[in-house]
Amino acid sequence: MALDADLMLFDEPTSALDPEWVGEVLDLIRRIADGRQTMLIVTHEMQFAREIADRVVFMEGGRIVEQGPPAQIFGNAQDERTRAFLRRVG
Repeated sequence: MALDADLMLFDEPTSALDPEWVGEVLDLIRRIADGRQTMLIVTHEMQFAREIADRVVFMEGGRIVEQGPPAQIFGNAQDERTRAFLRRVG
């Protein structure tokens, strides 16, 4: 991993992993976050995003549909597209 990085970028860090490795990777990212490292993570792991994020951005077609704290996005999304996505991945 990068030392003294201002920002770490992860693009689907668990995609194509064996199910046993998914937990390992998420645990590693969680430990990095505990150290207050700034990260931008693109993920379809919704429960993980809910637990770890300070801010969630839902995008579609290259545009931001909705953004805010996890409690707002997952618990009271304002945009119908966001709500439809969350119902499907529930």
